[in-house]
Amino acid sequence: TPSTTGGAGVCGEHKGGGNGIAGISASGAGVYGKGGRLAGFFEGDVEVTGDIRLTNADCAEDFDVAETAIAEPGTVMVLNESGALQPSQHPYDKRVAGVVSGAGEYKPGIVLDKKDSDRPRKPVALLGKVFCKVDATQGAIEVGDLLTTSTIPGHAMKVVDSSKALGTIIGKALRPFRDGQGMIPILIALQ
Repeated sequence: TPSTTGGAGVCGEHKGGGNGIAGISASGAGVYGKGGRLAGFFEGDVEVTGDIRLTNADCAEDFDVAETAIAEPGTVMVLNESGALQPSQHPYDKRVAGVVSGAGEYKPGIVLDKKDSDRPRKPVALLGKVFCKVDATQGAIEVGDLLTTSTIPGHAMKVVDSSKALGTIIGKALRPFRDGQGMIPILIALQ
């Protein structure tokens, strides 16, 4: 029943051990929710016996960002002395944390540690596919090349010195990039 006041449009309560609300469909969605702020809210555990399908591309986690940092999607980020993130500035930086999620056609499929804060926060891709700013001035990037931080702020470059790469790798290039600076999709693989 449509409702324009507080409460719920549909409410089900079972005082025993049964389901409060059950939705069953032979070929469509058993339960469908669409909301202005949230499509669903669950208080308590959720158990799923089938697959969970997320249509977006990466698993990200929110991190505090340094107050003065420009952290747009696709930017390579490193930890600063206070533990907040800022754009990378040095090649082969072991403080690399990842890439700000949400650039291009890839959006985060899941975001961990999302909470209200008095500090700016951004989702940083931990695994999956993400668009990343890249710099090809140190060498053309080919599909499958390992990427690390570069001298261009917030950009990744191809690993050209494998002896410096341990602990600085961001991921693998999914498309080639031959010259200058731009953005390509990468597979996050922090190492």
